[in-house]
Amino acid sequence: MQPFRVALPVADKRVVVVGGGPVAMPYVAGLRDAGARIDVIGAEVTDTLEDLAQRGHIRLLRRQFEAADLADAWLVVAATNDAGTDAQVRRLADEERIWCLEAKSTSAESVGEGGRGRVVLVGGGPGDPGLLTVAGMEALRRADVVVVDRLAPVAALAEAPPQAEIIDVAKIPRGQYTPQDVINKTLISQAQQGKYVVRLKGGDNFVFGRGGEEWQACAEAGVAVDVIPGVTSSIAVPAMAGVPVTHRSLTQGFSVVSGHVPPDHPSCMLDWSSLAQTNTTLVILMGLANLAAIADKLVSSGLPATTPAATIADGGLPTQLVVRAELSSLATAVDAAGLRAPVVTVIGAVAGFDPEVRR
Repeated sequence: MQPFRVALPVADKRVVVVGGGPVAMPYVAGLRDAGARIDVIGAEVTDTLEDLAQRGHIRLLRRQFEAADLADAWLVVAATNDAGTDAQVRRLADEERIWCLEAKSTSAESVGEGGRGRVVLVGGGPGDPGLLTVAGMEALRRADVVVVDRLAPVAALAEAPPQAEIIDVAKIPRGQYTPQDVINKTLISQAQQGKYVVRLKGGDNFVFGRGGEEWQACAEAGVAVDVIPGVTSSIAVPAMAGVPVTHRSLTQGFSVVSGHVPPDHPSCMLDWSSLAQTNTTLVILMGLANLAAIADKLVSSGLPATTPAATIADGGLPTQLVVRAELSSLATAVDAAGLRAPVVTVIGAVAGFDPEVRR
C-alpha cells in the first residue's frame, strides 16, 4: 500500500530525532530549515550534527533513546539505521498518537555500477538545497557513496538512493577535523571499488573548497573525476543579504580572499596593504576569528575607517543574520551580535547598499 504524502507545519514545534548518524542528517537539516525545535538523541553523533548543536540550531542529547523523550513531542523521526530500534520508536509514537517518520536505512554494502568507479566533485551552494544545481542533484540521485561536509546542503541528502552510504567528513573550526589526506583516500578507495562517489561540499569546490587537491589526488591514483561547479558563497551570501558585490555607481570589481590567518601571520600570503588600495569590494571568507586584525590592517593601510562593512552568518538559511557597521567598529558589532561561523564579510561601498530601497 502506497503511503499518503503530506506536508507537516513543524515551525516552532518540538521534533525528536532518534539517531545521530548519517541517516539522521538530512532529516535534521530539513527540519531546521522548516523552523522546528529539534532534539537529537543518540549515543553517537556525526561531526556535522555536533556542529549544528554548537551553533545553537539543535539540542543534542548524547545517550540512548527513552520512551519519556516523546513527552510533548509533536513529531518523531526514527533514524537510527537499525530496523528493530526504528520500529520500536514508531510503535511508541503510535501508542502516544504522535506523528512519526521512519527514515530510510542506508547500507555500506552498495556495489556500484559494476564498472570502473568515479568521483564527482559537486559544489552544493551556500546551504539552501534550492541552490544546488540540477546537475548536482542528478549526481546525488545516482550516488553509491556521498562524502559530505558540514557546509553542504545536508537536507539534499534525502535525494540520495536508499542504499547510498553517507560518509561525514566535517571540518569544524577549532573542533572535530577530518584531515584532507583522509578525505582524499576515502574518495579514492570508494571509487576503486567501482562505486559512483559524490563529494558534496558547500559553495563551489574550487573556491577555498580544496576541490583542486581532491581532483589532483584522484587523478594521480587513476580515478576518473568529474566536476560540477556550485554557487559560490562569496557572491551568493552577500546577494541574499541585499549586498551586490558590484554596482555600477559604486564599484567596478571585487576581490575574494581567505581570512583564516591574520594579516601579520607568517603563513599569510596576502598583501593586505595592496588590497586596501584596490578601490573594489573586498569579500572575506573564513575570517570571523581574525576580523578585528583584518580591519586594523586595512585601516592602517589607508582604507577609511568609515568604509561600510557587513558580516553575514548562515547565509541563505532561516537563521541568517546580518551585521552592518563601519569597518573600524565591525568586529565589535559582530562580537556583540554573537555571530558564529560560517560567515561572509563584505567591505566596501556596496555594504552600505540599502536592501529596502528598490529603484
